[in-house]
Amino acid sequence: MATLNGRPVSPDALQTLALTNYGHFTSMRVDDQRVRGLSLHMERLVRDCRTVLGADLDPELVLGYVRQATGELTGSFVVRVTIFDPAVELGHPDKAQTPSVLVTARPAADLPMPPLRVKSIRYERDVPAVKHLGLFGALHARRTALLDGYDDALFIGPDDRVSEGGTWNVGFIGEDGIVWPKADVLPGVTMALLQQIGQHHTAPVTLTDAQGMQAAFATNTSIGVRALSSIDDVPMATEHPLLNELRDAYLAIPGERV
Repeated sequence: MATLNGRPVSPDALQTLALTNYGHFTSMRVDDQRVRGLSLHMERLVRDCRTVLGADLDPELVLGYVRQATGELTGSFVVRVTIFDPAVELGHPDKAQTPSVLVTARPAADLPMPPLRVKSIRYERDVPAVKHLGLFGALHARRTALLDGYDDALFIGPDDRVSEGGTWNVGFIGEDGIVWPKADVLPGVTMALLQQIGQHHTAPVTLTDAQGMQAAFATNTSIGVRALSSIDDVPMATEHPLLNELRDAYLAIPGERV
């Protein structure tokens, strides 16, 4: 299922995404027509649209397209809203000024999901504060991790500090409680929701620091709170009282109706 500005999308309309791939998006897990952090997802789209296209985006218009495309779906699924200008050309991204709204949906996995084994890979995303369509570097890092027998990549900067994962934020549980890496990362909606629960702090986390934590977890809208079972060849605890509290608290968030 895919719609563009509320209409069934044609292959020609998607040519710009295939050849230029300039735009931004957000993905939202929908459970019984409710989304945890729906307003935060809309705020992200509005904010990123100003950065990427220099244009104002109407969140109510976006929600109307989402309701139209997914209103008959039941249960749990992930809806992705992609904002791009179909008229933009590779040589003139400065002309990308008119946002169009592509809505797609896919099945959602059951929560909670099993732990992840991650491989540390040196990589920094372009314009990390924006959830943009430039996924090549992240996917190449993920491919490298998968080919080496891991489940995903954990990004490490040139300063040897941990930042984030392939398509998720990472958090840790240390002696002082929940720690989020102080680094240039995507401001995740799920991370923001979790930071409203209990005591959290942000601090630089090196790879060595990360491997010495009591527990580690990945988080995004699709996976909720997912434990890391190892970082490189260092095993991590997948059960911890704080980890269980975070997971249960996140699942208990009622969500906003689409």
